[in-house]
Amino acid sequence: MWIRLKAAQVAGNLPRTHGGVLAQVWRGGPRQARLSQALAAIEVHAPDEDLGRATGQLLAVSGLSDVIGAAVVLLAEDSDEIVTVDLRDLEQLAAASHRHVELIHP
Repeated sequence: MWIRLKAAQVAGNLPRTHGGVLAQVWRGGPRQARLSQALAAIEVHAPDEDLGRATGQLLAVSGLSDVIGAAVVLLAEDSDEIVTVDLRDLEQLAAASHRHVELIHP
């Protein structure tokens, strides 16, 4: 992941995520030092009203319930890579959103 992050920085193509993803991984304290360092090179978007509505619509279309994953897919653009441990759900969400992304298991 560090190699991917550095390559994105060099290319000027910062990874995107949203605050919900951060909430899933952040627990505070000194153990989060590396995550904190990584966040300096990641665009963290606020889950605003537009993203919330679009996420709900995507969940309705896909029949799934993963709010965090659906919002990640909606932040992606065609040909983006999404790193996830939940390949199956994100594959369905990407298909339902008509986004052509590459899903990568870390």
